[in-house]
Amino acid sequence: MARLHKEGHNVGRIGWLRAAVLGANDGIVSTASLVVGVAAAAADKPAILLAGFAGMAAGALSMAAGEYVSVSSQSDTEKADLARETAELAGQPEFEREELTEIYVARGLDRALAEQVADALTAHDALSAHARDELGISELTTARPLQAAIASALTFSVGAGLPLVVVLLSPLAAIVWTVSAAALVFLVVLGVFGARAGGAPVGKSVGRVVFWGALAMAVTAGVGLAFGATG
Repeated sequence: MARLHKEGHNVGRIGWLRAAVLGANDGIVSTASLVVGVAAAAADKPAILLAGFAGMAAGALSMAAGEYVSVSSQSDTEKADLARETAELAGQPEFEREELTEIYVARGLDRALAEQVADALTAHDALSAHARDELGISELTTARPLQAAIASALTFSVGAGLPLVVVLLSPLAAIVWTVSAAALVFLVVLGVFGARAGGAPVGKSVGRVVFWGALAMAVTAGVGLAFGATG
């Protein structure tokens, strides 16, 4: 008897992967940009580090809160849809059966087979069948607010810590350039990781994060130079 093997699909990682990559990317870009802007304004190293650590703490908490609120809203919507579907299954079972049948017909089954599939899935677990096939809610994509919040906060902190390490190791006069160059390297590594973990094209992922990271640092460096020159 042949053994069935369990396939691994990239979509199963989408919840934590999105939050983790977004958190790390924001940590690197926002902290490096902040550090570069403050350094360009001719601040001393303690002031630069203070700004960087304050930005890391504020950013991590902001990311966690933002992810939790956003994903909680998604979760609330999913729960409301499931509650409504439960009520409809109890009050209009025939109508709900016909809905499933029409879904399967639209996907390519002939009506007789679609009715058999709808009957079988309804008998097994009607709510799961409607959640998956009518609402698009599955175990793989369901919202997990706490998981997203923790992943975002931790990865933001890790990403933010990288430019701060570079600040500690760099002479004051070179901080703008060393942090900028190091941040771009970190973003390349993050882009490669995110693309490989999610099964996406590496070049496109890397180009996207590097472009926006470089732009953010260039803008904040310009602001720092402008205000530093007049301060």
